[in-house]
Amino acid sequence: MHETLIDRWLGASRPQVLGWAGVLVAGIALVDWRFEENISFEFLYLFPMLMVGGCLKPWQIAGVAALCTALGEVFDPFPWTLPVGISRVILTFAAFFGAGLYGFESVRSRRAAAAIMAELQTEVALRRSTEEQLDFLISSSPATILTLDAAGNILLANAAAHRLFGVAKGTLTGCSIARFLPSLASVPPLLRETSGFNTDMECRGRRQDGEVFLAHVWFSTYRTTSGPRLAAIVFDASEELRDRTEFNLRQILSGSKVLVGALCHEIRNVCGAIGVIHAKLERDRQLTGNEDFNALGTLVRGLEKMAGLELRQTTKPRNESVDLAAVLDDLRIVVEPSFQDSGMSVSWEIPTGLPLVWADRESLIQAFLNIVRNSERAMEHEPVRELSVRVTVETHTVTVRFVDTGAGVAQPDRLFQPFQPGAHASGLGLYLSRTFVRAFQGDLQYEPINNGSCFAVSLAKAPDDEN
Repeated sequence: MHETLIDRWLGASRPQVLGWAGVLVAGIALVDWRFEENISFEFLYLFPMLMVGGCLKPWQIAGVAALCTALGEVFDPFPWTLPVGISRVILTFAAFFGAGLYGFESVRSRRAAAAIMAELQTEVALRRSTEEQLDFLISSSPATILTLDAAGNILLANAAAHRLFGVAKGTLTGCSIARFLPSLASVPPLLRETSGFNTDMECRGRRQDGEVFLAHVWFSTYRTTSGPRLAAIVFDASEELRDRTEFNLRQILSGSKVLVGALCHEIRNVCGAIGVIHAKLERDRQLTGNEDFNALGTLVRGLEKMAGLELRQTTKPRNESVDLAAVLDDLRIVVEPSFQDSGMSVSWEIPTGLPLVWADRESLIQAFLNIVRNSERAMEHEPVRELSVRVTVETHTVTVRFVDTGAGVAQPDRLFQPFQPGAHASGLGLYLSRTFVRAFQGDLQYEPINNGSCFAVSLAKAPDDEN
């Protein structure tokens, strides 16, 4: 009941409190005036002083205390003498003023406590809402999310983690992560003097049935009142590994078949020259009947026949409508880290709204990558090392130019020939790149410039029905 009255008092408006305090003061004064017995009701003014203390300022409280002191002295039935009266007035005023200040401080403290309590309740509600959202996000996430203690035991695992490791729902809690991700169990514990860290890694994982998969793990360490913890997000990268391996295999097969085709071409040229000389000697009848000469002719014709067989690629480029902007974004992701590590810069001048082009996505990325790597090697020892990738849209084609600040090309006419002497590797990079680009109706050319080199890749726009 006491709390209810205080709550009502705190909830009342300032005019209401002052009104009730005024009525109470008037009532006490009336009672004190009407009763002429040797009884003083002056102490009752403490109650209105407590009331006004909650809604007035200190100097206003002092004024009300002076008023109550004056009313108490006026209607006091006891005789008033100077020495006793002055001390009584001072003590009475101090009592009233102290009661008012007590009410002032009490109400202010209670209101502050109420505000803090309301703020805490709001924070608790927000925290509860955040925890519910986080719990829903973790439980419904398709990514595997784990929380480990310092010993490598699983504290929390969502449904995706149970599916990834092939275990029944709810059985991962308390298990050691070493059974499934041994590399994650070898992460050094978070010591008191070390700060938390976060990183990612690729490692081998193992499911409950013994199946091995490639795992990409993002993890971070942190501290709690219960000890160090490790939070990890695990992604099954097996499919990505298979795609990457198959892509590399296709590129090796494509490059090998082009290489064999180039070798066959050179062998045909040599066999043709040998055949001309053999035919001339045969017409001169100088070696007619010579078995070695006849055998040589047979060998040359057989070799020429073998070299003349056109080795067709079993894996033809899958020409289709390709988003060139997306291809250049992938190229940017691949090459920019190595350029930054080498102190080189790359600028990308790519207009918005690029049309689709007719190409094979993997072969196009490989051709771009070969050109960029050549530019990177050409600028390795140059004072200014900048590569600019510029895209221009024309009527029927889209041209991508790679302009570097390298030393330039000494013999441009031999750029696209295979097996060039002095090449970085086999001398097939640009030869294969142009072969790839020409396979989907495009072309790769070298454009001379004053300082550096410029390679232009022209790609045909995709047909309208493809767009």
